Amino acid sequence: QVQLVESGGGLVQAGGSLRLSCAASGRTFSNYAMGWFRQTPGKERKFVATISRSATTYYADAVKGRFTISRDNAKNTVYLQMNSLKPEDTAVYFCAATYSEGYLYTPSQLSEYDYWGQGTQVTVSS
Repeated sequence: QVQLVESGGGLVQAGGSLRLSCAASGRTFSNYAMGWFRQTPGKERKFVATISRSATTYYADAVKGRFTISRDNAKNTVYLQMNSLKPEDTAVYFCAATYSEGYLYTPSQLSEYDYWGQGTQVTVSS
């Protein structure tokens, strides 16, 4: 199993930027596809972005062009750079991981992930 810890959340004004980090335990980080999801109270957790073992990426339409997911295998860390933030981006952001045999696998469904962090709060004010 792998443990995930998110950091970097906070309060930011609309139009601002934040970079979230997700630190993973273990020494096989490069074998996992990684993703970011977000959730607001009373609503379902929604897909944000994913990155494959080979760094292929895929984004939800709502964040395309504004958010960038990346990974640093040497640091066992995945990042989410969030630019041009909007109030509707306010949510708890979760990091997720799943073992991947393939290099191009970019999962976007909740059920495709096996490991989750505890989340970090992002609040965007107008």
